[in-house]
Amino acid sequence: MSNPSLTAVIAPIVDAFVRQLSSAFEASVSQAVQSAFAGGAGIAQVKRGRGRPPKNAQAPLALLALAPAKPKKSRPKQFCPVPNCKGVAAPVFGMVCAKHKDMPKDKIKKFRDARRAKK
Repeated sequence: MSNPSLTAVIAPIVDAFVRQLSSAFEASVSQAVQSAFAGGAGIAQVKRGRGRPPKNAQAPLALLALAPAKPKKSRPKQFCPVPNCKGVAAPVFGMVCAKHKDMPKDKIKKFRDARRAKK
């Protein structure tokens, strides 16, 4: 049924086709992984348009791989300027705590000046 000469002719062609197909598939998977990584990391993909692509098109990916992620630092809490008050000041209340938000501004200013003079 099978002709040995026909098998000898077809086998190299099939092997070459399978190698080309597997390399194309690997390249496609690699590109999909890179685009998914770039999308998840917040990096916009460089879109190809007309003309020559920029020289540093792949630079953000290389820099992202090398640079460690820095955690975001939160600002220190600001406390109420009224003496013996441990409440946290808020911009909504004019940088005093909720308990002292109705206090006159000139009194609060005197408390702040006294605290600065103390330092």
